[in-house]
Amino acid sequence: QVHLVESGGGVVQAGGSLRLSCAASGRTFSSYAMGWFRQAPGKEREFVAAISWSGGSTWHADSVKGRFTASRDNAKNTVYLQMNTLKPEDTGVYYCAAAQKPHLVVSGTPDYWGQGTQVTVSS
Repeated sequence: QVHLVESGGGVVQAGGSLRLSCAASGRTFSSYAMGWFRQAPGKEREFVAAISWSGGSTWHADSVKGRFTASRDNAKNTVYLQMNTLKPEDTGVYYCAAAQKPHLVVSGTPDYWGQGTQVTVSS
């Protein structure tokens, strides 16, 4: 079992930055690929970013490439999403996810989900 808790959301002006954190429980955190998803009001949840168990490989949605960066610290059982140059369309609830294989995260079928943290970008 992996329990995920996100933090770091909030309200920010367009062009600003936020860093989301996802703290994971469990001694096998370093064996899981991790990812971030978001869901805007009235829309389906969408993939944002994923990172391999070692942190050596990352994947980012086209809509956030060059602005968002996923990273992880296995010693702290934590994965991060650095979000720069935020836009109003980045507004939504951001969810952390974990899976044994990266493709399960990228495809939107991870094994575990966090409860989400709200990000609001004002124009």
